[in-house]
Amino acid sequence: MIYLITYDLKKPGQDYESIYNIIKSANKWWHYLESTWLIKTNDSVDSWNDKLKVAIDKNDRLLIVNITKQKRQGWLPTEAWDWIRENEIDSH
Repeated sequence: MIYLITYDLKKPGQDYESIYNIIKSANKWWHYLESTWLIKTNDSVDSWNDKLKVAIDKNDRLLIVNITKQKRQGWLPTEAWDWIRENEIDSH
């Protein structure tokens, strides 16, 4: 599966390193937008929510969406679209 993870950490001076390290534990990951990541994983959305909620405060925001084989559009560099296509093919 390919999941889009996006978050909004509200606390000034928030430590992003802990959330980065959790996300980087995915099989593969891509990070180009400031608070948005794409990951390739066999774990469920619920599992990723449980992993990430320990790294955020109660007033922060988190969204995890399965984007495998979904229609999408956007303004991203070629290497971003290449990463999505390459990882989607073998994500079954």
